[in-house]
Amino acid sequence: MGKDVIIACDFAGREETFAFLDKFTGKKPFVKIGMELFYSEGPDIVRELKARGHKIFLDLKLHDIPNTVKKAMSVLSHLDVDMTNLHAAGTISMMEAALEGLTRPDGTRPLLIAVTQLTSTDQERMEKDLLIKEPIDKVVMHYASNAAKAGLDGVVCSPLESQKVHDVCGKGFLTVTPGVRFADGDRGDQRRVMTPAQAKEIGSDYIVVGRPITAAADPAAAYGRCVAEFCG
Repeated sequence: MGKDVIIACDFAGREETFAFLDKFTGKKPFVKIGMELFYSEGPDIVRELKARGHKIFLDLKLHDIPNTVKKAMSVLSHLDVDMTNLHAAGTISMMEAALEGLTRPDGTRPLLIAVTQLTSTDQERMEKDLLIKEPIDKVVMHYASNAAKAGLDGVVCSPLESQKVHDVCGKGFLTVTPGVRFADGDRGDQRRVMTPAQAKEIGSDYIVVGRPITAAADPAAAYGRCVAEFCG
């Protein structure tokens, strides 16, 4: 499976989103639609971006009782997204229910991946805020293993954990990694980060890049740099 760069389109509305994407005159980038944009514009933003030729990662991080998540995923299955996600902390039963809901009558479905620990979480925050005393690496691998047992396609994890996820869950189990910054860039609020080249070296399958591209003076050039470092 080829590697790809996913641009996090964390914009407030459609006008800002399309103004940004109009700057890309060549290849249509794979884009992530998160909570802010989806809650602002609803399903129509997905349909419009698909009509423009973009692959879409719908990043809503569902987390609820299994039956509720199953029904929500059934609704999302009617949108032509390429990838969507949920929180692995919702348990294996919830992930299995999500997979069932997301699968269409003809057997097709988007890729379904699970969030292990957010890249803004470090050991100290996990222990103090979540009362999880285990080492963060052990927690991430346990959540990844649960996602694999549930039949999911992969996990969202820090690029620092990609190689070990593959060791634990197999090379075909996808790692989708935010927390990517250029070597000469700002870390922002991310705690566990790598450069695109480092993420490639350690085995990430997809990288999700936001501000290093969206806030760049020349977003298309920044995207091209990411693709060259990660996919080249």
